[in-house]
Amino acid sequence: MKIVVMKFGGSSLAEPEKIKIMAERAASARRRGFAVVMTVSAPADVTDDLLALSRRITAKPDPREQDALMASGEQFSAALMAMAITETGVKAVSLTGAQAGIKTDSRHTDSDIISIRPARILRELRKGRVVVVAGFQGVTKGGDISTLGRGGSDFTAVGLSRALKAKICELYTDVKGIYTANPAMVPRARKLQRISYDAVMELARSGSEVRQLRAIVYARKHSIPLRLRSSFESDAGTLVGNFKCASVRPAVTCFSIRKNGDSAEIRLIGSKLDAPGIKAALRATAAANGYLFKKETYSPERIALVTSFRDGEPLLKALHKTFIGP
Repeated sequence: MKIVVMKFGGSSLAEPEKIKIMAERAASARRRGFAVVMTVSAPADVTDDLLALSRRITAKPDPREQDALMASGEQFSAALMAMAITETGVKAVSLTGAQAGIKTDSRHTDSDIISIRPARILRELRKGRVVVVAGFQGVTKGGDISTLGRGGSDFTAVGLSRALKAKICELYTDVKGIYTANPAMVPRARKLQRISYDAVMELARSGSEVRQLRAIVYARKHSIPLRLRSSFESDAGTLVGNFKCASVRPAVTCFSIRKNGDSAEIRLIGSKLDAPGIKAALRATAAANGYLFKKETYSPERIALVTSFRDGEPLLKALHKTFIGP
């Protein structure tokens, strides 16, 4: 079987019409001969709504009960998705994390995957069904529902990809892929055709909501190929893998920015970034535009620059122009 794992985030499942569009994506892949496993998040804002609801009952929810509540959002996404796929004429079945064979430790609300036994999934695939797995969850040794932390559906997807020896793990969101900078801040940011696991991990550590860090670490450890794609467009997206920079010169791959109080931290991610020429170019760009650095930290893979909150975005745009292009 040529297995593909397709993960859809909450923004792709926020409305019935969007669920139908995602269902057609899965059905289309099945018609092309792939064995399809989908992993779905809770619809947009549902997880936050469930958490807020629990806080109206108690200020300190019991972690076990909180997991039981939070996992329900992904479960109703999975059931609705299976219904929508069936309406396209393709057979489908929804499974909870426990039914999918996902075993975790007992650290409720932030569990780790211990093992995945995908026998049930494989049986359903052999019947020609699309299998829709509720993301973000598993079951402990004691049989309790557990959840995998914020963004845990990513972890579900990469874990299933390894267990099933999937050809590719596709992570669908409302953006076309990974860009050289946030295109909402830098309109001239360029979409990257491919990027290394290490660079995506740096983005996650810097606060960019690209993907769950733990999922990327797991994918890197087990060499699981990832493709980040748009849920609503046919663009090929960005391939994430064990890519090495071919350039012998220093190179900036992408930027991130995180604001905190009256400061903004800009990170440049790439290779050979501790070269003297890079530091000179950074300082020249800042000086030419009248910006000051409060702090500078350099390493081969990343540079962290702290500036004022007000200067953060305009400095990011200026640096992007210097290192990536107009």
